[in-house]
Amino acid sequence: MFSLSVPAVVALLSLTAPSALAALLQSADDAASQLSSTKYDYIIVGGGTAGGVLANRLSEDSSNKVLLIEAGSSDYNNTNIQVPWLAPVLTHSQFDWNYTTAPQEALNNRSIGYARGKVLGGSSSINYMIYTRGSEDDWNRYASLTGDDGWKWDNVLNYAKKLENFTNAPSVANASSKFVSTVHSTKGPVGAGLPQVTLPIDQLALNAQQELSSEFKFNQDLNAGDMTGMSWTPFAIAGGARSNSARDYVEPALSRDNLDVLVNTQVVKVLKTGTDGDTPVVNGVQFTSGPKEKLYNLTATKEVILSAGAIGTPQILLLSGIGPADQAKALSIESIVDLPDVGQNMQDHPLLTTNFEVSSNDTLDNLTLNTTFQAEQLALWTNNRTGDFTLGACNSWAWQRLADNDTVFKNVTDPSAGSKSPHYQLIWSDLYIAFSGGAFPQGHFLTLISNLYTPISRGSLTLNTTDPFTYPIINPGLLSDEAGFDIHTMREALKAGRRFLGAKAWKDWIVAEYGASANATTDEAIDEYIRANALVVNHVSGTVAMGKSGSTGKGSGALNPDLTVKGVKGLRVVDASIFPIIPAGHTMVPVYILAERAADLVKNPSSGSGSSGSGGSNSAAPIGTSFVAGIASAIVALAAYLL
Repeated sequence: MFSLSVPAVVALLSLTAPSALAALLQSADDAASQLSSTKYDYIIVGGGTAGGVLANRLSEDSSNKVLLIEAGSSDYNNTNIQVPWLAPVLTHSQFDWNYTTAPQEALNNRSIGYARGKVLGGSSSINYMIYTRGSEDDWNRYASLTGDDGWKWDNVLNYAKKLENFTNAPSVANASSKFVSTVHSTKGPVGAGLPQVTLPIDQLALNAQQELSSEFKFNQDLNAGDMTGMSWTPFAIAGGARSNSARDYVEPALSRDNLDVLVNTQVVKVLKTGTDGDTPVVNGVQFTSGPKEKLYNLTATKEVILSAGAIGTPQILLLSGIGPADQAKALSIESIVDLPDVGQNMQDHPLLTTNFEVSSNDTLDNLTLNTTFQAEQLALWTNNRTGDFTLGACNSWAWQRLADNDTVFKNVTDPSAGSKSPHYQLIWSDLYIAFSGGAFPQGHFLTLISNLYTPISRGSLTLNTTDPFTYPIINPGLLSDEAGFDIHTMREALKAGRRFLGAKAWKDWIVAEYGASANATTDEAIDEYIRANALVVNHVSGTVAMGKSGSTGKGSGALNPDLTVKGVKGLRVVDASIFPIIPAGHTMVPVYILAERAADLVKNPSSGSGSSGSGGSNSAAPIGTSFVAGIASAIVALAAYLL
């Protein structure tokens, strides 16, 4: 979520990363002979959140030969990736695709940076590790929109449990009262849990919630189906280090002789390999080690599965002639199937930050202001994976809904999935955060982050060239809805955040709102501040959405409910692009969930009604890497931007 430029620190920390695992194929050129002599049943394109799940689950059957292709490197054990506190330095690093949106008209024509993971583990390797499943209402709506009850909450909850190892937090007071153990599992591969460090701000926030409980109810566990209210924040962090699909799914499967993982290799298109009656069969891929390098073709005996993300997957489809026929014709691309929804329906969650001065000197700003304290925390993580470097974005937060009688609903139908699904999110972090960089002010701060989670606005992804190494036109259409629901809800979210921080519980702690937002007191001024400063949470979704089985035409979805591509055979999509409506929550865990179910659908098309299956290996990759002497000084310069 941050926009940082820290190449020196990235370079220093990269020196501590282990060499690539020998079981991985490091480039298409180096592995050409092996690939050409191997018959793969499944070729998975994209080694990210979903691709890692599929690689593991499909290779559980020793009769399947599986190839996983990742455009980025295999450096998922890089120290920057492992340390939760260093998540901000991964944006604009070698692990980021570094996409940029088209100018957003509703954001004063600003272009927004889009962070997407380009490394084994994908965005689960560079994101902020926030662990939300989505609401019961969200999943039930997917079932309704697709006509497939397998997407209902009661069924996907089994997959949510199957994937996780949700552990208690022994170092946190009353940790067991901060989540509902019966809706979690400790048997899955993905390590998750509550923050391991208690902060002074935690009790202040709880006191404020109790004071304002009529507006901010307490929610013991937002992953139990109802996401609304204030709760403690779970993260995909285990043993003080980031959990991601590379560590938790891919690495445990590398010992299997029926899985090959090819990195530093970009798939540029999928290929039609024949027909079944009048239906094109698309189970081939074309890939290369880089621009102007040799192109290779490979055919799967069963399926190609695209898991390249909500930007990469539609780009590959469009380059392949699977998408709107008029777009293909404009670029002289032979159309395989006319699917007008490919690249459409793009959605994301807009984000806003405001800062507040505080009277306390006990904030995480000390990781910048106090080099002795910082060195102590660095040593704690280096030696035993404890301390403040194990922290994520916040320890508690609130997910809220607009009032039922909000004036906006006079003209707009509520876009949320139901009463258990929030309209917006409030995060409070006890340090100064500048998402777009800038000078770090002296003093101590609280940052309020207010995000819209039920956007009406929609955008699109389109091609402007047939060059696969030129990024497509990415236009999420942020805050562009004609009804004005999105900007209204962003405004109300900021007002709600101010009310929460205006509780008596904060009276002696918060001094005043800081910076340009302090002058935004009228609705008009707030809207102007939002349009000048809003960014995104980097949850791009919906660009190859699923719909009802067999339905055709614009708005009916590009995928069947089993995630197979309509109008062709041999091709499936499994990533965040499949959501017909973006989940009202952070998208990593919903992608894990859909990938777990997709694996069952691939292995047994009649399955997926909720059976959790036997599960995969629970072993985690060893952490292995430590900071070297001299890193601390680089971290001091960096910490002004850390979250």
